[in-house]
Amino acid sequence: MSRLTLRLPDSLHRELESRAENEQVSLNQYLVYSLTRQVSMAYTVSPLPEGAVEQQKIAFEALLQRLGRASSEEIQQVLSDRELAVPEPGLDPALVARLRRQITAASAA
Repeated sequence: MSRLTLRLPDSLHRELESRAENEQVSLNQYLVYSLTRQVSMAYTVSPLPEGAVEQQKIAFEALLQRLGRASSEEIQQVLSDRELAVPEPGLDPALVARLRRQITAASAA
């Protein structure tokens, strides 16, 4: 546990003491709670407004249109030219086999 000396304006100190008293906790507990809450808000996921979601969908579709489409022959050429990698030793052989089947099925489609 760390210790911090902090200089506060008297008015802020009184306000914090009042809030801690209203919560029936010590000033220290209230400060730790308040600081933790403030810091954790940066990691809180908040929903986007519906309009923002629609705008993202439209932007994504526009990006896909700009990228264009590859023909089956182009896809097969890229797949045949790719470098095959040896799986990492820690990977489960059954998982590797299942992934290979999925890749083969996806490239055949």
